[in-house]
Amino acid sequence: MHDRQITFGYFLIPNADDPLVETAQRVEALGLDHVAVQDHPYQRRYVDTWSLMAMIAASTTTLRVFPDVANLPLRPPAVMAKAAATIDLLSGGRFELGLGSTSPARSRPASRTARSTAPSIDGSTT
Repeated sequence: MHDRQITFGYFLIPNADDPLVETAQRVEALGLDHVAVQDHPYQRRYVDTWSLMAMIAASTTTLRVFPDVANLPLRPPAVMAKAAATIDLLSGGRFELGLGSTSPARSRPASRTARSTAPSIDGSTT
């Protein structure tokens, strides 16, 4: 047995065409605990994960924020650590850090998988 509470969150794809900050605010309003943001700096359709996480932290009051998963090979560790510490400090301790390592080519699936029919945060299905 452990004393940790189960928390729930939302996986936010940082697509530049989507209402990203508004989606995070909706996640918070729905009572979820955290939002995770993909970190794919080589993906041209996506906004910068770290800038987005800072905006989300500044635009919410209870939502915990973290990269899913921070791409260590593409970001200098000292710069990432400073950014993580800054967001955590300015958000009142609402930042978490997860690290990962892969290459862009290895991170793409070999084939497409079936799309989920579960409702999204806005009620539509994907």
